[in-house]
Amino acid sequence: MSFYFFMFKNTTLSKTKLWKIISDFFNPLTSLFLYFLYFSYENYSAQEATHHFLPLFLFTALPISLWIFWNVKTGKYSNVDVSNRVQRKSLYFFIIACIASYLLYDFSVNKNTDLIMVFIMVLLIAMQISNYFIKSSMHTAFNLFVAALFFSSNPLLGMLWFIITIIVGISRVILKRHTIKEVVSGALIAAFISFIYLYTHIQIQH
Repeated sequence: MSFYFFMFKNTTLSKTKLWKIISDFFNPLTSLFLYFLYFSYENYSAQEATHHFLPLFLFTALPISLWIFWNVKTGKYSNVDVSNRVQRKSLYFFIIACIASYLLYDFSVNKNTDLIMVFIMVLLIAMQISNYFIKSSMHTAFNLFVAALFFSSNPLLGMLWFIITIIVGISRVILKRHTIKEVVSGALIAAFISFIYLYTHIQIQH
């Protein structure tokens, strides 16, 4: 009897670890990075990609990562997912400020408005507003938006990332980081923003 219990416990732990790996890997920053890597490969030379994405990294990914690391280390955030709804308020404000700084820099230096980053900021503002009522899943929302980004360039990759988004949403529920309601809420917010982005993208292309 104890042998079967041990086997069941080990199997359960293995499955939990697998879901945690999926959830940790497909976090918003990693998913966006993978899209930008794909976009750079398809559209830029190595030099152009560096010129375009180095400021983006310095203004957004680096400070956001350091902000989360520091707040986890000092105990202000419970974990790197920042799964506490109250703690998330400051995170949203910080990320929005970082993106706004990048957009201001990009417009001032390059006379350019990065449409993708504008929509990411809009998504974050919508998530921040939602956070006052429900802790909508950032993992689900951002992966769904990344699916829309891929779809705008390659529909097949977009559909693949949509499946990944479903798997990530399931992982968040299994790991008890979110309820089903919170995952659905994140998905609905991202679906609305993604639809507007795709419509805007099509209008600009044509």
